[in-house]
Amino acid sequence: MSTVLGAIADDFTGATDLAGLLARSGARVSLRIGVPEGPVEDAAPFEVIALKIRTAPVAEAVAQARAAQAWLAQAGARRFFWKYCSTFDSTAEGNIGPVAEALMQATGAQQTIYCPAFPENGRTVFMGNLFVGQVPLAESPMKDHPLTPMRDSNLVRLLLPQVTRDAGLVDRLTVARGVDAVRAALAQAAPHVVVDAVADSDLNVIAEACRDAVLMTGGSAVAMPLPDLYRASGLLQDAGAAAVWRAPDGPALVLSGSCSAMTQAQVARYAASNPSYRLDPLALARDGVQPVLDWLAGQSGAPLIYATAAPDVVRAAQDALGRDKAGAVVEDALGRIACAARDSGTRRIVVAGGESAGAVTQALGVTRLDIGPEIAPGVPWCAATSDGQTVALALKSGNFGTEDFFAIALEMLDK
Repeated sequence: MSTVLGAIADDFTGATDLAGLLARSGARVSLRIGVPEGPVEDAAPFEVIALKIRTAPVAEAVAQARAAQAWLAQAGARRFFWKYCSTFDSTAEGNIGPVAEALMQATGAQQTIYCPAFPENGRTVFMGNLFVGQVPLAESPMKDHPLTPMRDSNLVRLLLPQVTRDAGLVDRLTVARGVDAVRAALAQAAPHVVVDAVADSDLNVIAEACRDAVLMTGGSAVAMPLPDLYRASGLLQDAGAAAVWRAPDGPALVLSGSCSAMTQAQVARYAASNPSYRLDPLALARDGVQPVLDWLAGQSGAPLIYATAAPDVVRAAQDALGRDKAGAVVEDALGRIACAARDSGTRRIVVAGGESAGAVTQALGVTRLDIGPEIAPGVPWCAATSDGQTVALALKSGNFGTEDFFAIALEMLDK
């Protein structure tokens, strides 16, 4: 079976987010970690390639995205989706716009939309401004993100420095008038078009208006209606439903590198009743990861190891080590911890944070994920093979889930 839609995600949690929402339709979804090597094998109707390029240098991000698009085209895809975070994590020198333009060139698309809205998770776009709940993006905790501090809420302004052609807006008033109005507005719009959405019904209108587009970009939610639209138009002949998903038996571990406000609350809630160990970047740089592994070896239950911290603590570590090294020592430690846990029998791992999820999955040597049940909107359990062992992974974007997410995720597998 050839691929109907090929998607490229800028981090690993975003990829599982998108794959999980597409899988709600019952269609078969394949999630691959990195650009697959060799010829296409066992292509699914919906193929998602997870890259780790959100904060990579622009040239590197563009090169990886082009390689992913080329592989997806070989799999049969003629429609493509560029998935980034629903909080539009990207500085003026960031990758969202450059990757979109590279994919436009590769696919021949003359125009693409940008819609990071995810109303089910409190992300909405109104008059071009992105809101987190009822708060503008630039007033939300994202303003202090350690890697991509978001100091402007207006997506058109954020996008313009990243692209070489003009950007514009299709506003909520147009979307409210329906599919034909959106199509008419797009016909007159700039090559790069931010589209407002404040409710799921808006996403349905946008997806239908762009159903035949060669390239769409956005958060995962605007892609969710596409499977049913493709079925209705005859593009998706067979849902290709996957086999029943089963979680492996074995101990569990929670790893957290995200410093989002929600993850801080989740860590505090879980640590109150479970063994926990806080990773200090300065101590890791000085002593290495062995003290953490020694602590983990003496634990039972489902312990938590985390680098999650308040913005001022993160900045202090970055000032002492340099921003890149501070992040690198934590990511390296999380990867080594995950491998040590796997080798000692751990089979269920929850990871919070996009960069952390990328570090862990790469360290585990995971190349493909099978999508399982959804824990929270945009966060499914996944199954993967690591060093010959089946492991269950939940890769959570920092801002997703409720405060008791970690416990809910592990209880789901116990049931």
